[in-house]
Amino acid sequence: MDIEEDIRALQLDSAAEDNNGVVNPENAKLEEVEKSDKMVEDPKEEVQAQPVQTEAKVKDKEVSSVGDKEEEEELNRKRHLNVVFIGHVDAGKSTTGGQILFLSGQVDERTIQKYEKEAKDKSRESWYMAYIMDTNEEERVKGKTVEVGRAYFETETTRFTILDAPGHKSYVPNMISGASQADIGVLVISARKGEFETGYERGGQTREHVQLAKTLGVAKLLVVVNKMDDPTVKWSKERYDEIEGKMIPFLKSSGYNVKKDVLFLPLSGLVGLNMKTRVDKSVCSWWNGPCLFEALDAVEIPLRDPKGPFRMPIIDKFKDMGTVVMGKVESGSVREGDSLLVMPNKVPVKVQAVFIDEDRVKRAGPGENLRIRISGVEEEDIVSGFVLSSVSNPIPAVTEFVAQLQILELLDNAIFTAGYKAVLHIHSIVEECEIVELLQQIDPRTKKPMKKKILFVKNGAVVVCRVQVISSICIEKFSDFPQLGRFTLRTEGKTVAVGKVTGV
Repeated sequence: MDIEEDIRALQLDSAAEDNNGVVNPENAKLEEVEKSDKMVEDPKEEVQAQPVQTEAKVKDKEVSSVGDKEEEEELNRKRHLNVVFIGHVDAGKSTTGGQILFLSGQVDERTIQKYEKEAKDKSRESWYMAYIMDTNEEERVKGKTVEVGRAYFETETTRFTILDAPGHKSYVPNMISGASQADIGVLVISARKGEFETGYERGGQTREHVQLAKTLGVAKLLVVVNKMDDPTVKWSKERYDEIEGKMIPFLKSSGYNVKKDVLFLPLSGLVGLNMKTRVDKSVCSWWNGPCLFEALDAVEIPLRDPKGPFRMPIIDKFKDMGTVVMGKVESGSVREGDSLLVMPNKVPVKVQAVFIDEDRVKRAGPGENLRIRISGVEEEDIVSGFVLSSVSNPIPAVTEFVAQLQILELLDNAIFTAGYKAVLHIHSIVEECEIVELLQQIDPRTKKPMKKKILFVKNGAVVVCRVQVISSICIEKFSDFPQLGRFTLRTEGKTVAVGKVTGV
């Protein structure tokens, strides 16, 4: 065992050199495979890249080669999407994520065999695919995802980052941080008899995850009905239709436009059916729709403004030849040498290097998950929830804001009134907050404010109120930047309200 660990440590070290010393623990396992993949891919990219460059030079000799290269980098880069896997505990999220990585060639057969043996030793044969996503020991022993796992894969047209969110109710805050970075959600539902019911009924995580996903801005949802190969299901159309029939009304009530933004499909994450290729008619005669990869490729990308003011909420930071911050660009673009501000502390910093996945790039646009090395600030002076923003148009930092809230479910029929305290989750911020004043109630039918003055509201109400936090936080109005203006309120581990910022 020691020898194996040594070898792994050496592999990580060599990967770290390529990465400028940055090892993302969640990707460490995939590192080796990705490297061999890159060696295959790179020559092609170079060959494709050369004609573009020469044409550009012939057309206009004065164009600086730097500009050329940046344009070219952007052209050659596939579109990028963040996919979050959500759903009840044990629905098969990590297994499905692991299978995607295996099918897209990010994990080799040898690694899979090793995981299979490891799972067998723990007498958990069916968990081996989940081990690809669940890399730490606690997750493997319990068979539960705790942290948000990250991994990367590509299809013909798109680069994807998988965020594998925990399904267990104790880890919902981790799931919130995963979903707040996602563009599309894959809601995994178990078709196994009894498991769908447990996840869907009161107290199950399926409902809470869907409501959170909607508030956190996951606009498109793929609902995958997993475990269709289970002996209690056997690819039964009746079971699939029953689950779809129960989910559609609930998705509608959570605010999803089911015709436009939701797609249902059956699959088996463990054996990998209907994932990369369509399921064989001999296995499932009634399914004529797409497989998972086709469905993911067909998702339309949300529009973001590459020329807008720069905004990148910081989700993590560490030291590596300077201070490195991680996050997803919500608006604007960044390039090496840029001067930016770390808000709310208004600390001026300079961009030293920009990384997408493991590759150093000259510039990056909105929607990308980045690691940026900055100078001018110490790592310990940065907290997740701070925002890197442009100097000319910095993000507002406030201790009080006006918001429109929808009350979902208060604990023990409590009433919602001025003085109510909860935990606020907004982009990568987690802060305690207090409702200072209820301003008006919104009529759910007309969507207009009601005339009468209100002192308290109950479950299901929509209300405009003033919210106060202790230390200043960086937020935007929902109408200007939806990603930085939507939030959830939680109390004692339960989501009690969802809302959007209407005034700062």
